[in-house]
Formats: sequence, C-alpha cells, structure tokens
Amino acid sequence: MASLLLSLVLAASAAAEPGSIQLEGVRHEYQRFNNCGPATLAMALSFWGSRLTQYQMAPVLKPNQADKNVSPEELAGYAQSQGYRVHHGVAGDLSLLKRFLAAGFPVIAQSGFVVPEHGWMGHYRLLVGYDDGSGRLLAFDSYYGPKVRLGYRDFDAVWSHFNRTYLVVYPPREAGKVEGILGPRTQPQWMWQRALEVAQSEVRAEPQNVYAWFNLGTALLEQGNIAGAVEAYDKARSLGWPWRMLWYQFGPLEAYYRAGRYADVARLASANLAKAHDLEESLYWRGRAQAALGNLRLAKTDLEAALKFRPSYSQAAQALKGLQALN
Repeated sequence: MASLLLSLVLAASAAAEPGSIQLEGVRHEYQRFNNCGPATLAMALSFWGSRLTQYQMAPVLKPNQADKNVSPEELAGYAQSQGYRVHHGVAGDLSLLKRFLAAGFPVIAQSGFVVPEHGWMGHYRLLVGYDDGSGRLLAFDSYYGPKVRLGYRDFDAVWSHFNRTYLVVYPPREAGKVEGILGPRTQPQWMWQRALEVAQSEVRAEPQNVYAWFNLGTALLEQGNIAGAVEAYDKARSLGWPWRMLWYQFGPLEAYYRAGRYADVARLASANLAKAHDLEESLYWRGRAQAALGNLRLAKTDLEAALKFRPSYSQAAQALKGLQALN
C-alpha cells in the first residue's frame, strides 16, 4: 500500500510539472585547469546570491592545486561550511531532476566526460532547466560554457558512469521543499536499495556494461555485502573500466581491502599513482594495504604523502596515528 501511495504521489507530481523550465540567476564560470568541482559549486551557490568564485573555493577544496578530483563529499562539506544544506544522492533519475528544476532548485550532476585530446574523465555540470519538446536538459558547463543542451538519453548514459550521483545545494529555509521532493530518498538505506535495483536491472539488460557492474559493486559495498561487491568489481575490471576510473571512485580499493586482497589494492593504487603521483586517495589505500602486508615503512611514507596533499584527510591521519602506535 505504501509503495502504491508513493507511486501515485510521484505520478501526480510529474503531471503538475511544466513541459519546460529554465532557471535564471546563475553566474557562469569557466574552470581553470582541473577546477571543475569548485567552478560548478560556485555557479550553484551564485543562484542563491553567493559571490564566492572558484578562486576563493579552490584553495580550501584543493590544497594541492594539481588535485585531479574534488569529491561530492568535499563539495558538500564546503557548501555546508558556508551555511547551506546539501542533499548528496545516488540513483537519481530524469523525473527527480525535473521535479527539482520545476521547483526552482539547480542540480549538480556528476558524470563521465570525454574530451578528444584527453579521453574519459569525471565531470560536474550544473543543470538549470529542461525542455520536453526537444528532450533536452539545459546545463551550465564549466568547460563548454553556459546553456549547454544535453539529450535526455545521452545525458543519462554518461550520468550512469557515476551511479547517477547528484547534489542539491540550498538555503536552510528551503529544507521543507527539498524533503518533499525527495520523499524516501532522504533515507540512505532506501537510496542504496534503489541503486542496487537499478544496477541489477542494467546488468541483466546489458551484461557487458562495465559501468553497471561497477555501480552494482558500489551498491553492494554500501550495503555491507563485501563478497558480492568484490565479485561485481572483478567483473567490471575484466570488462575494462576507463584508466582514470579510480581517480574519482574508490569502492574497489575499499572492497578489496575489506576482503583481505591487499596485494590487489596495492597494485591498483600503484597503477593510479604511476599516472599521477598526487592522488591522495590512492596513497591512502596503498598505505593501508602496505600496513596490512607488514610493510610499515612504505605504509608510513604513503600516508604521510596523502596528508601532504590533503592536510584535512582525517582517515589518513587516523591510519597514520594507528601505524605510529605500533612502533
């Protein structure tokens, strides 16, 4: 009965949405090198009147100027430090995006992104509108510019590369509206169950879809099914995920570590670091793996390097403290 009621509520909400919407009031910013995250967050906050730009945000979000990735958690933490509230979700869908946009909330979406001269990488876009007539979303893109149009199907395909991750940043006064739109999505357990169901469905429909297998691994990891997560990640590895994949998503490193596959963690992290020496998450997980393998000196070196690149990295600090207690 509860499920039927939710379906009726969502259907009624969808029926009330206009056929197109375009939010006004966002200040566009072109990103500096590797500055997609701060630039996109600056655009999102500008909608609510903020004058902060990527140039104020980046030194906080990226103490290492060459940092390749600012995670959704880091973006959310910064916005919260400025007095905003943030919903960080996964397993989003077009209907949810349209409900937020129709209600006056821009949405940050994390997706795959291919630049011909550089290949696949992660990217954030700020969604500011949609048009059912043309079947397109309207986005402010820190790389390509304002008013970029993205086909519904094409966007969903690259959004799936990051488990359809999204961020809604809003002032506290708007909390009631946001919670009303989210419904059960405010509950992490419900959200990750939905992510699991979507990934399982996509794996069945497209058994060679590397991103579906990767998302399945992440959903299983979040639910504590380590063996299932490892199996799904192994399948994704065999299909060949993009070589930058673990610059942005670290589920395989955590799953293999928790499964006791420390050598795999070290190998994957080392492959990352061979391409870019300053990936603090890879340093952290390789340090954890080296400690588990008994290589305490190498573990200490990696954890100290992770903290050099991100001094606020609390997990690395805690791991280093535990390592020092052994000496």
